[in-house]
Amino acid sequence: MTELIAISDARASASRGLRRRRTAKRAAGKTLQGVITLLLVSILIFFATQAMPGDVARVILGVNATPEGLETLREQLGLNRPLITQYLTWLGGILQGNWGVSLTNGVPVADILGIRLRNSITLGLFAMVIMLPVSLLLGVIAAQRKDRAFDHVFMGSSMVVNASPEFVTGTVLIALFGTTVFRWLPPVSLIPPGDMPWWHIPALVLPILTLVITGVAYLSRLVRVSFIDVMNSEYIQTAKLKGLSTRRILYRHALPNALAPIVPAASLVAAFVIGGTVVVEYLFSYPGIGSALVEAVGNRDLPVVQAIVLIIATAYFVFNFIADVLPQAGAKRPN
Repeated sequence: MTELIAISDARASASRGLRRRRTAKRAAGKTLQGVITLLLVSILIFFATQAMPGDVARVILGVNATPEGLETLREQLGLNRPLITQYLTWLGGILQGNWGVSLTNGVPVADILGIRLRNSITLGLFAMVIMLPVSLLLGVIAAQRKDRAFDHVFMGSSMVVNASPEFVTGTVLIALFGTTVFRWLPPVSLIPPGDMPWWHIPALVLPILTLVITGVAYLSRLVRVSFIDVMNSEYIQTAKLKGLSTRRILYRHALPNALAPIVPAASLVAAFVIGGTVVVEYLFSYPGIGSALVEAVGNRDLPVVQAIVLIIATAYFVFNFIADVLPQAGAKRPN
């Protein structure tokens, strides 16, 4: 008997070791793939921004600039060098932590983006902290009331929200709560320079609500589908036949298994939130990297545009990496 137990433990240990090696190998492969993807993205970003219409030197010096002045500035900025040389110089600076200098005001890009990035991260974090439990609650309730009135209302409303882009949802919220109907909240989210975003909670409500509504409409549908699949599985039916209480089946067996595919999906939603903040920040005049990107494109401030797009692409990669690699080891089966 002791030998059988020892053999069983050895097999279990070998199985765990094999799973860990597979996970490590998968993570290494995804990391290499991500590095190559980011390198290709950096090439695309650089050459796409270089193809933007207009002359950077003329944007800086104005329409009255002399040809000699324009030529001197192009030489100072390195704009006369081959594009490959400019790209390698830019990429080398990024790898050394040098994001370049803004062409608009001469301030280092890192100094411009530091505060903006903090504001955007604050917005995204607040949205995710609210979005995840609300999505879980709505999805579970809809699954428990499948094909009933609540489920039909939930499916219909989530379909409408999913079909509406963020700027439509945000505009409706502004009309309802910021301008003509109730006037409860400020229609713009101006944060004074030097202030922390959470010092101005009323200004954050509408941008966060826009992101939350959009994210909940997507994630709660995943929760509903996953929960229904788990509740129809054989081991849940077996648990019911064993006479386990509904609460025990729901919270101890069904919910952990339903969460397993939802956690990677939440990482993807976080990536979508980053993209959504660009639209939401511009709509509400919120001082984050999204609004900074719009301003930089308008001013043809290439170093700022390149830095922001690269940051957003890197964040997308990180969250997709988490979604791909995150093990679904949380799934359990009832005894």
